[in-house]
Amino acid sequence: MFVHLLRHAEAEDVSPSGLDADRRLTAAGAKRMKAVAKAIKSLEPGYDLILISPLVRARQTAEPVAEAVGYKKALAVTDALKPNADPEAILAELAKRSPKSVLVVGHQPHMGSLFGRLLSGEAGLEVEMKKASLAAFETGSDPSEGPAQLKFYLPPKVLEALG
Repeated sequence: MFVHLLRHAEAEDVSPSGLDADRRLTAAGAKRMKAVAKAIKSLEPGYDLILISPLVRARQTAEPVAEAVGYKKALAVTDALKPNADPEAILAELAKRSPKSVLVVGHQPHMGSLFGRLLSGEAGLEVEMKKASLAAFETGSDPSEGPAQLKFYLPPKVLEALG
């Protein structure tokens, strides 16, 4: 299984409703995601699943990528990608769904904990991801079993240059 982790792009500090879940991408964040989406397309990821957190900014981050790569299914929303979720929950969901290639779109600190969990095979390591950065791992059919192989980590400036 190929697991791509994408942290959401720059979002507003406070939403008009005052709720964290409603924070939207800034104009700069949306612009960056268009460039990042072009770069992801050039990697030919072949996603058969895109999983996103229920927060607005995750959907707004995933949509340009889905469009760029020609992903035709609905984005799959899961509470296992909320900012403070346990990384084991998303790993269990991935094992159950068993995609060949998946894009996982979420937030810090969860994405950093998930990155660390995949990298080390154990809980407790957090690798901070920059906003709009992409990491790719190759795992077995159950990503919770042992460490995954890190294929790459691309910060947004590198992705923009690739796009």
